Amino acid sequence: MPSPVRIPAALAAIAILPLTLVLALASGCARPPKPQGTVIMLIESSPNSLDPRIGVDAQAERIDALIFDSLVRKDDHFNLQPWLAERWERPAPLTYVFHLRSGVRFHNGQPLTSADVAWTLDSLTNGSLASPRSGNYLSIASVSAPDPLTVVIHLKSPDNALLWNLADGNFGVVPRGSGPGFGQHPIGSGAFQFVSQSADKEVLLARNNHSWQPTAHIPAIRFSVVPDGITRALELQKGSADAEMNALTADMVYSLRNDPGLVIDTAPGTVLNYINFNVRDPALRDKRVRQAISCAIDRSAIIHALFRDEARPANNLLPIGHWAAGTDAPAYTFDPARARSLLDAAGLHPGPNGIRLRLTMKTSTDETTRLLAAILQQQLRSIGIALDLRSYEFGTFYGDISRGAFQMYALRWVGSNEDPDIFRYAYASSSVPPHGANRGGYANPQVDSLLADAAATTDTSKRRQDYLQAQSILAEDVPTINLWFLDNVMVHTRRLSNIHLDPSGSYSFLRNATLAPN
Repeated sequence: MPSPVRIPAALAAIAILPLTLVLALASGCARPPKPQGTVIMLIESSPNSLDPRIGVDAQAERIDALIFDSLVRKDDHFNLQPWLAERWERPAPLTYVFHLRSGVRFHNGQPLTSADVAWTLDSLTNGSLASPRSGNYLSIASVSAPDPLTVVIHLKSPDNALLWNLADGNFGVVPRGSGPGFGQHPIGSGAFQFVSQSADKEVLLARNNHSWQPTAHIPAIRFSVVPDGITRALELQKGSADAEMNALTADMVYSLRNDPGLVIDTAPGTVLNYINFNVRDPALRDKRVRQAISCAIDRSAIIHALFRDEARPANNLLPIGHWAAGTDAPAYTFDPARARSLLDAAGLHPGPNGIRLRLTMKTSTDETTRLLAAILQQQLRSIGIALDLRSYEFGTFYGDISRGAFQMYALRWVGSNEDPDIFRYAYASSSVPPHGANRGGYANPQVDSLLADAAATTDTSKRRQDYLQAQSILAEDVPTINLWFLDNVMVHTRRLSNIHLDPSGSYSFLRNATLAPN
C-alpha cells in the first residue's frame, strides 16, 4: 500500500468540495439546451498561439492538429503513416523527397502545394520567425518545390528525427506568405477551420465541409476556457458543457461517476508530469541537491492521493515500453534518509529551525498542479528544504519559464516525449529557448555528443545505445525529475459518442465522434 500523503486542510477542502456541489446540482438542476450542432469542450487555458510554427503548449498543439495538416501522422503505436504526403523516399542519406496528395485546399479555397510546405519550413529555419520549434529543423540545408506536389528537403547532416518533426503535434502546413501575426487568424487545411478566438474565453472552430479527409460528424466546436476545476466539473454536470479531457482532478472525476448524464472514458496515456530545475541557479547548481529533492518525493503516495492510482510512476521521459527507453539508469527513488545525507554532503546542514535551504517553485493555476506543489512543500520540509510556492496565470507562468526566470517549476510533456529526439529538444546545450525547451540551461558535452550521434546514424541499435547512455547521464545529473505518466481520462455527456482516445491525449477523437441531437 502507498504511504499516506497528508494534503493541507484548505486544499483538501477544494478537492472534496465538488463531491458536495455536483451531487446537489444533480438533484436540483435541469440541463439547459446547448447550441444546436456545437460541442462545448472545456479547456484550462487559452492556447499560447494558434500558429502551429509557434504554439507549443498543450492547448495550442491539440487545437492546431484539428486546423492544420502535417506531412506524416503517427498511429496509436507511434509509427509514422502517410498524411499530406502520400509517400516519401530517401534517395540519399541527406535527401528526403515527399509526394503530396493532390486536390488538398486550405480553408480559404487556396490549393495547398509544395510551395506552402517549403514556406512553412523556410520560416522555421531562416530566422524570420521566433519559434521554439526552430531547433527541430537545424539540420535542414534547403527546401525546394520542383513541382506543385513534390517537396525535396536537403539536410546538412543526417537527421533521424526529421520525419517525427514533420508529424502531427509538431508540424502544420501554413499558406505561403504567412507571417508572425498568422496565429490571430489561422488558415489551415484540416478537418476543422478557425472561426474566432477570444483570449482567456474561447476558441471557435467549424467543420471543414470541403476537407480531403472524411467529413467530421460534428458541425462546430467551442473550446471554452474555464481555468477553475470546480467550475469545469459543475459545467459538465449542469449540462452546459459536453466534454473535458484530463482537466479535472481525480476526486472530481470520482464525484461524477454516478451522474446518469455523463460518461467517463479512460485509457493509458503518454502525458508526463515533471519538475524542472534551473541548473544555473546557485542553489541548484550542485547535482546532489537535485538528487536529494528527487529522493524526498514519494511518487506512489502522491499518485494514490491525487490521481486515485490513474497514473504510472515514471523514471524516464519516454513512455513505458518505448524502444529507446532505458530501465537500468541510476534512480533516486523515495528515500528521505538518503536525501538528508546528500544535502549534508553538499554542505547544507540544518539551521536552528531545521531549514537547510529555501527554494521557490512556480506553477500555473491548474488545480492539480497546485495540490501537487502543496504536497511537495510538505515532503521537502521533512528533509529541511523550505519550498515557497508561486502560482501564475498560464501565459505569465510560461513566459517566466521560457526566460529562465525560475528555480523550479512543474509542467507536463504532451506528445513531444513520444520520440527520443525529446532528449535533444529538452537537454542539448543548443536547445535553450527560443531554439528549444532546455529552459533550465542544462549543458553536458557528453550528452550533446551522444544525441548528435543518435541523430546522425540510421542504425536503430546504435541509436538505442546512444540514447541509453544519454539517459544514464541525465538520471545521474537530475536536471529534471520525471514524476508519472497520466492515464487519459475524459468526462463527456451522453450526446457525444463514438469516442476513441489515443495515447497522446490529443483531440483527434473529435474528427470521428458523433453528436446526438439536442
